[in-house]
Amino acid sequence: MSYKIGFAGTDGRTLLSALVTSTSTSEHSQNDFQGLVIRGMPAMAPFASAMKWPVAFIPTSDNSKNGYAAAIIEALKRNDIDCVMPMPEDLLLDGLVDELESAGYSNHILGFTQKSAFIEGDKIACKHLCREYNIPVADQWVEVDARDYEMVLKTCLSLIDRFGGAVLKYPYSAGGKGSRIILNAWEIKEVYDTLINDYGKSYKRLFGKKSVWPLLIESRMSGVEISLNILIDKNGHFQILPTSMDYPERFPGPASKDNPITGGMGSISPHPMETPALMEMAAENIVKPLITALREKNMLRPCLVYPGCFLSFDDNMMPTRIRVCEINIRPPEPEWQPIVRRTRNLGALIRATVEGRLNDVQPEIRWDQISICTALVTGPGGPQNQKGYPWSCTKGEPVDIDFGYLKKKKIQVIPSAMTYSDEDRIFKSDGSRVVYCNVNASVKPGQSKAKTAEQLRRKVLAAIENGKIRVIPRENSDGNRLDLRNDIGNHFDIAEGLLQEKQQDAGKAS
Repeated sequence: MSYKIGFAGTDGRTLLSALVTSTSTSEHSQNDFQGLVIRGMPAMAPFASAMKWPVAFIPTSDNSKNGYAAAIIEALKRNDIDCVMPMPEDLLLDGLVDELESAGYSNHILGFTQKSAFIEGDKIACKHLCREYNIPVADQWVEVDARDYEMVLKTCLSLIDRFGGAVLKYPYSAGGKGSRIILNAWEIKEVYDTLINDYGKSYKRLFGKKSVWPLLIESRMSGVEISLNILIDKNGHFQILPTSMDYPERFPGPASKDNPITGGMGSISPHPMETPALMEMAAENIVKPLITALREKNMLRPCLVYPGCFLSFDDNMMPTRIRVCEINIRPPEPEWQPIVRRTRNLGALIRATVEGRLNDVQPEIRWDQISICTALVTGPGGPQNQKGYPWSCTKGEPVDIDFGYLKKKKIQVIPSAMTYSDEDRIFKSDGSRVVYCNVNASVKPGQSKAKTAEQLRRKVLAAIENGKIRVIPRENSDGNRLDLRNDIGNHFDIAEGLLQEKQQDAGKAS
């Protein structure tokens, strides 16, 4: 009998997780696993049906915590699912685990209770937890009143002088968009004004007009960003999944007021700097002290944590220091997608997490593979001359996909911000990140990871340039509203360049 895992949420990682659970072939697990989507986006069920994917869907009354809780509890009662993995952090922040606990199903869900969800939901409280348990973070961080511009200015100037930059962080849930980097004094007021404009209403809703508005300001961390996804069971056993690298900025280049941090434009796995030494460093400096904290604070339960980190290296390109930017409590989007595409036993890992035996199940990873995920987003233009993602977006335009071409090229399309018209039998864009393109390839003998990644990158670009997947603009039936970052994957080439320079220098020295 199949072990059925429900993935609760709406975006691309939800559907892909269910698909991978249902279709991946493990070398060691004999269990039959089925993945289900709890809610999903409107286009997902008809899309999965058209693709003949073995994924079932469980509807909810709405997108609220109560809507999910009611659907999940009923599905558990009917044995339609055996456990559930929530994907968006809002469900945990709003108390989904608590609802299942009250109904007697706390052993059937991954994630933190509402009280413990501050790890992601309150970045300042999480910084205090990290300080208490010696989990490395930014060299300096300060909590100030967001309305006290004089203190904000003073703090930013000091951090820019000492560390080359400051980061303003709205400390509560912000969909990955609450961080604002400041690199020089000229930017402070403009970045500050933009953050207050974006989150002023949220502050008023949380604290009113008279109370302090907490704002986190931390020193800018240099080095290389890297994401870790760690499964932890109720007994404190853990498994670190393969790394991935996010492309959070809208365009190539550093984040700025004109190049904002988005929900993610794409990702690659493995991270070009992943090494066994890095994984050991992460386990010793982050994972083990975090599990100690969870145990001592009575917060330990089956979960997935996702620390975003910065790495420093020595002149041999070996990791010397790892620091945590923030700790999230759910799978990341889109970094999760290339990770699970490389994982052969996702279902077995999730079941072991729920049952408290992660020490018995090792991740089965396609170690020879490179995986790239590219978000195709709504570009500029439209009736009001919209700026495009992540700003204002045109909606309701037809999505045209050449499925035969994409199948031939082994490009997997995962729908996200799409709707489906039963009457017209067509998919339509709903704005923002419309679809994701996933491509994998094994690194051939004698071929570099950089060359493999470049071939995958060009494969996705060719599909867009040749109109094989497009959103048809109202003003131009032959055009394509979709846009993307065209540099996703090229960091393998940069990393190999660094290592080659090092090797050449060593050769000259000898």
